[in-house]
Amino acid sequence: MSGLLPVVILAGGRATRLRPLSDSLPKSLVPVAGEPFLAHQLRLLAAAGISQVVLCIGYLGSQIEQFAGDGSRFGLHIRYSADGPAPLGTAGAVRQALPLLGERFFVLYGDSYLPCDYRAVQEAFLAGGAPALMTVYRNEGRWDTSNVEFEGGRILAYDKENRTPRMHHIDYGLGVFHRSAFHQIPPGLPYDLARLYQDLLARGQLAAFEVRERFYHVGTWQAIEELADYLSGQPRRRQQT
Repeated sequence: MSGLLPVVILAGGRATRLRPLSDSLPKSLVPVAGEPFLAHQLRLLAAAGISQVVLCIGYLGSQIEQFAGDGSRFGLHIRYSADGPAPLGTAGAVRQALPLLGERFFVLYGDSYLPCDYRAVQEAFLAGGAPALMTVYRNEGRWDTSNVEFEGGRILAYDKENRTPRMHHIDYGLGVFHRSAFHQIPPGLPYDLARLYQDLLARGQLAAFEVRERFYHVGTWQAIEELADYLSGQPRRRQQT
């Protein structure tokens, strides 16, 4: 196997926890270590061997398109898929982008910086044969609230709303899919990726891959500071309570 699959970046949502900055700036362009977050994210993907990216945009999406352009300055080829007049949700946005995609692709949360082995994730997906794979990380409630019960290489439960003490892992923010996984979603209607994961899990169609690298994100001001420290080579450890 040579090249890596395309990456769909979900960059259409609002960053309500970053107001007032996000009232005029999409989350993907929030400054981190002196640059828009998207620049760091795209460079990470290029360094991992990714060459094709589809950006799903919505809220203030024109700013994202103006900043990233065709992706050539990041060593990437970028195309865009817009929600339209109403938000489509994370899975609905991928459904909308299917005409730009092949049979298989990564899906990455737009606020996530994930320094993992993308090739290893892809190989696990292709070897497993399931239409979808979720990456998980043993979080123990440390960097965010754990939401996955994972044992013996399998996801036993996944729920962002109803957590249990058996949930020691977290949805890492990176999935791999066959396009057929999105065919159940009516075109043009909102649908959440967490709901799709639960649907697939209930049907026994969701594989899992455990990563060892800590995740970073830009969903809160504290998380932005932690990512900035990591990028500057001075990661700080969150104080445990």
